[in-house]
Amino acid sequence: MSLILESNSTDMAIKTVDMDRLAAMTGNLFESVAILSKRSRQISTNIKTELDDKLSYFEGFEQELEDPRFQEEQAKVSIEYELKPEPTEYAIDEMVAGNTFFRRSKPETDALY
Repeated sequence: MSLILESNSTDMAIKTVDMDRLAAMTGNLFESVAILSKRSRQISTNIKTELDDKLSYFEGFEQELEDPRFQEEQAKVSIEYELKPEPTEYAIDEMVAGNTFFRRSKPETDALY
């Protein structure tokens, strides 16, 4: 089984992901997807924080914001982040490369009732 992802980069490359390989990494496809989802959210949060930090530089320049060169600088920063791969792509690449670390919670023991 494989999944095809489309990249939003300028070349619009299509990348096939071997779902069986992802499932084998955890022993369960649903567990792999849950791990990828959590890691993707972490990456997304990091990217958003990084972008906010870069754009915070432009705060407090009310008069300069009307300057086309200043607007161009701000647009460059935004476009740079729009052209980056999606967080899901980063998460899948990390997992396939073996760079995603996860741990299972302790199995629930049957309670004696």
